[in-house]
Amino acid sequence: MDLLLWRHADAEDGLPDLQRPLTARGEAQAQQMADWLHAHAPKRLAVLVSPAVRAQQTAAALKQPFVTDERLRPGADVCELLAATGWADGDEMDDSDDGSRATAVRHSPTHARRAVIVVGHQPTLGRVAALLLGGQEADWSVKKGSVWWFSNRVRRGETQTVLRAVIGPDYLP
Repeated sequence: MDLLLWRHADAEDGLPDLQRPLTARGEAQAQQMADWLHAHAPKRLAVLVSPAVRAQQTAAALKQPFVTDERLRPGADVCELLAATGWADGDEMDDSDDGSRATAVRHSPTHARRAVIVVGHQPTLGRVAALLLGGQEADWSVKKGSVWWFSNRVRRGETQTVLRAVIGPDYLP
């Protein structure tokens, strides 16, 4: 399974928190990252989005359907976020030592690798990244508008998490 964590782009300050829209800079960041995702992300990408306006606007830059999920709200629980994505139940790939094409150990109902992008918030996204890479939650920082892309696989019978990319809008044209 591929899991992409996308922190919402730059938003205005203020209250109520769920109603804060993107700034002009945030709109540009969201579009830059959406363009990168169109070029590089898996083609069949399920999009799960926080109910916050800034996350909804960030996701809208992808110009594809998305699902709003309350489990991704600001202050969300790491386990709830992972449950929403199906990460623990995702496709795992067994990579052979000889470099040949990986074979699916478990399949989604469509028998294809699943890819999910979550458009959400700090500190939850940073805590998810820390858990996936370090084995425990920690307060890692995910910059506004940035994407962290993970895959999971099985190698020699052991499940592994692979960090495929980390990119922020500052590094895109």
